[in-house]
Amino acid sequence: MPVTNASDVYYDPYDVGINADPYPVYRRLREEAPLYYNDRHDFYAVSRFEDVDRALTDPATYISGRGNILELIKIDMEIPPGVVIFEDPPMHATHRRLMSGVFTPKKVAALEPKIRAFCARSLDPLVGAGGFDFVSDLGAQVPMLTIGMLLGIPENDQEWIRDRVDEGLRPEAGQPMDTSKFFADSDMFAQYIDWRAEHPSDDIMTDLLRAEFEDETGTRRRLTREEILLYVNVITGAGNETTNRLIGWIGKILAEHPDQRRELVENPALIPGAIEELLRYESPSHQIARYVAKDARLHGQVVPEGSAVIFLNGSANRDDRRYPDGDRFDIHRKAGGQLLTFGRGIHFCLGAALARMEGRIALEEILKRFPEWEVDQDNAEFNPMAAVRGWDSLPVRTP
Repeated sequence: MPVTNASDVYYDPYDVGINADPYPVYRRLREEAPLYYNDRHDFYAVSRFEDVDRALTDPATYISGRGNILELIKIDMEIPPGVVIFEDPPMHATHRRLMSGVFTPKKVAALEPKIRAFCARSLDPLVGAGGFDFVSDLGAQVPMLTIGMLLGIPENDQEWIRDRVDEGLRPEAGQPMDTSKFFADSDMFAQYIDWRAEHPSDDIMTDLLRAEFEDETGTRRRLTREEILLYVNVITGAGNETTNRLIGWIGKILAEHPDQRRELVENPALIPGAIEELLRYESPSHQIARYVAKDARLHGQVVPEGSAVIFLNGSANRDDRRYPDGDRFDIHRKAGGQLLTFGRGIHFCLGAALARMEGRIALEEILKRFPEWEVDQDNAEFNPMAAVRGWDSLPVRTP
């Protein structure tokens, strides 16, 4: 029997009006309906920090093998092997170990000068121009250059690939995602993988082609071609979309808080903490869906086996119980390393350190060149998609 909502609060992940500013609804969910049921789309929503944190570290109850997006869970799609974010143990542990070697602290740290050079290449031509676009001029460029470099994709092809991946991830406003497109474009990487098989190099594709491992059956083997295609597809999508959104939010939020922006100009040592606060205050990812593998009890009610649950990490990151005055942006806040922006538990984002570093470097390089800006709101374009929320275009004026 579905949970009974004691409150009249309404949450719908496809409602463009709600997603344009979800925080008033999130607050009401946390206070009035911490376990919420939407009968129109047949899903549950959990919004408090403690509940989301606990659930994401319970992969036996809330499984990923049916997908982490509501639309995938609802259609019961068979998930192909190799999509590590949609896998459960033991297969997940096997595939995650392979991918974790790509994002070791040493390898991530070695990328800093290259990422800084990408930022400089994007920003230097804009100095003195009177303005630029945080998304098209920077957010859409640096993450793709970084991931393309890691994968070994030629720069001439990167923009085309980025646009293809984005198209598959973004639904029409107010509509569920078209799940038929979700894995359809994996074969666009086939030519690069076939080339790397014959011409190995120092990149992720070569590492994946050479990797040997013991799979969940105890068999020693290499990844199949299909698995490598899906790995590369996942890395490309995850590495582009969320970091792109983060850079857009840097432009918007710091324009709205000029005093704090000036502090960062005067004291760049505050920038890493500012990135943490930006990731908390405007998380690029707002929800993580799970399939309920066995009856779960939350707030005195039962979420039955077979249900779909959305864990609202975008709400949890503003929960006053965890972050006092959570709707206030404060670069001096001590988040304590417990943000839910990158998930939690066995599916914690492997690229979190890289995303943080890209955001930090981007902000450092922006402030060196543009200590002040204001948003050209009339020409800004917002994409109110619930899963990955942010700006398609954020033009700003500079002195």
